[in-house]
Amino acid sequence: MRLLFFILFCSFHSLAHGQHDSVNTKQLQEVMLTTQRVPKNSIAIPYAIQKTAVNYFKDYQPRTVPESLQGMSGVFVQKTNHGGGSAFIRGLTGNQTLMLIDGIRLNNATYRYGPNQYLNTIDPFLIDNIEVAKGTGSVQYGTDAIGGVIQLFSKDVGFSEKKKITGSAITKYMTGDMEKTARAAVNYSSSKVAFTTGVSVRKFGDLIGGDSTGKQTPSGYDEWSLNAKAKMLLSKKMTLTLSHQQLTQTDVPLYHRVQLENFAVAQFDLQQSQLQYARLMINTSNLVFKDVIITASHQQSKEMRTNRRNNAVIQREEFDQVNTAAFTLQANARFAKNWSATSGIELYRDKVKSEATESNRQQNSTLQKRGLYPDAASYGNYSVFTLHHFTRNRFSLDAGLRLNSFSIILADTSLGEVKLFPVAFVYNTALNYAIHKNHYLYANYSTGYRAPNIDDMGTLGIVDFRYEVPANNLRPEKSVNMELGYKFRTKKLLGDFSLFYMKLKDLITRLKSEGEIINGYAVYRKENIERAIIKGVEASLTWLPVRQLNFNANIAYNYGHNLSRQEALRRIPPLHGKLAGTYKNKQFFYSAEWLYAAKQNRLSQGDKDDIRIPTGGTPGWNVLNIYAGYQHKQVQINAGLQNIFNVDYRTHGSGINGVGRSVWVSIGVNL
Repeated sequence: MRLLFFILFCSFHSLAHGQHDSVNTKQLQEVMLTTQRVPKNSIAIPYAIQKTAVNYFKDYQPRTVPESLQGMSGVFVQKTNHGGGSAFIRGLTGNQTLMLIDGIRLNNATYRYGPNQYLNTIDPFLIDNIEVAKGTGSVQYGTDAIGGVIQLFSKDVGFSEKKKITGSAITKYMTGDMEKTARAAVNYSSSKVAFTTGVSVRKFGDLIGGDSTGKQTPSGYDEWSLNAKAKMLLSKKMTLTLSHQQLTQTDVPLYHRVQLENFAVAQFDLQQSQLQYARLMINTSNLVFKDVIITASHQQSKEMRTNRRNNAVIQREEFDQVNTAAFTLQANARFAKNWSATSGIELYRDKVKSEATESNRQQNSTLQKRGLYPDAASYGNYSVFTLHHFTRNRFSLDAGLRLNSFSIILADTSLGEVKLFPVAFVYNTALNYAIHKNHYLYANYSTGYRAPNIDDMGTLGIVDFRYEVPANNLRPEKSVNMELGYKFRTKKLLGDFSLFYMKLKDLITRLKSEGEIINGYAVYRKENIERAIIKGVEASLTWLPVRQLNFNANIAYNYGHNLSRQEALRRIPPLHGKLAGTYKNKQFFYSAEWLYAAKQNRLSQGDKDDIRIPTGGTPGWNVLNIYAGYQHKQVQINAGLQNIFNVDYRTHGSGINGVGRSVWVSIGVNL
């Protein structure tokens, strides 16, 4: 507790600034966020929200999207493997946190409980900025947003009076051959048509840890991606956007399984994601409905996995594919001067393909087996929502509700045909009070939920260090989040402080079948049997003493308790945060950051059984990084020195250690 108060004191008195909050004077005055589905000034939003800084991806060149979130206030990033990365928000991750890109759900019917790798299947060169909403999101965006919502926004294209063609190229290298990247893009714009397309080719070598860890083999993998976006001005009031995004990763090892679970081969042979969407934006002349947004999209995710134990003759190969078709409609309205609203419908449908083969390497034979999930399973997610915003004098009130129905159909050899049609109704309300034009107090009450998906109900096989079997009687998980907060903003200071208390019930958890063993693994089934609470504090402060110089500090502490088991809630991150500083002018950019995490020795039984967590808990750590950049006409050079003191560390729950002392350099050219 003394450590908590000490770091809180440092957070509000140190002169430091972080990469996610690097701002100029104008940004301190106005930062627009879209948590309520329409842009609003951040200080007027009665929720805890964080956003990456302008040009963050350009300046810091994060290796992956998950790693771009490291150090963001209230966000803790776990890495099961080098090709993964899962963000914890309010102590929750995996399918209890919702991920969106350009407003479209990434979460599908096979998203797993606990840490997963899906956020890493988005190319960071595609992303312009990221918003993270904490403790809210089910009413605004639907199922899975119990911990919160991670919103990715891809780079946009703009029109120009004259026809214009531009291009860009960038290459990046990291010592130890840990990264080799090449990226090229072409842009076209005119008065009515704008277009961009780009290709990335990347090779990641084995991750080299700090101090005595050395090279962690196998952990490297290859990646390539393709993206294209076009925008067409159909009329003065109508714009059409078309987008294609695709990323492919090959031979992605699960380092901890090879090192700790006696596997000769454990890898994703393929991780691939694709998204195509068409979006029509209509500005109406209607006195009530101001604009309408219609989006049709298709997604496809693929996974191929290979597993074989040391000295084993049987090798198992699995393949999963999920196709998602979606249609959404959003209408923004103003009913009166002090009353605006956003309403709409969302329709998503997943179709799952899953298969597996077992190969006998001695007999040179193969046998078709049931896949990890029931083949041809379908998952429908249909909802209507309405969000309302009222203002009067110094008060503003937000209120919303969503009705969500689901159609879950699967056929399994052990369960037979299973049909579930759960329904969820959620609501939220929040009050913001302006003490002064630059100082706001807020309180909010948000209900949330996560409907059971195909992964919950149909999994059959080895997952992490256990063997799961299907379940057919699951209900939605539910949450209630209560929060008090304070935000302030002046010409030189920007800060926020929040206290939250979250109640969770009907949690879907794996229940061990005592005495039952399959292939050397204990057998688990999922049931709605647990209740829990998570409470915590988050704070951040930004100071701009002069125009080019920024300082920032943030800290977050979560306390999770499983009421059903009377023990710690599993995988709760330790006390963590960041202190950092940035100087930037037209040509030069310098930044230094200190990332820290306390020891996490408050463990659940599941944590103690997890071979990725050391006996007695995960040690605390401190890591210092510095960055620099130089812009000269069309050429930009950036560099980073990571983990200056070569600290040997691991983020809590990860299956691989963090990067040791290393240097990366990137050179970009705009044509």
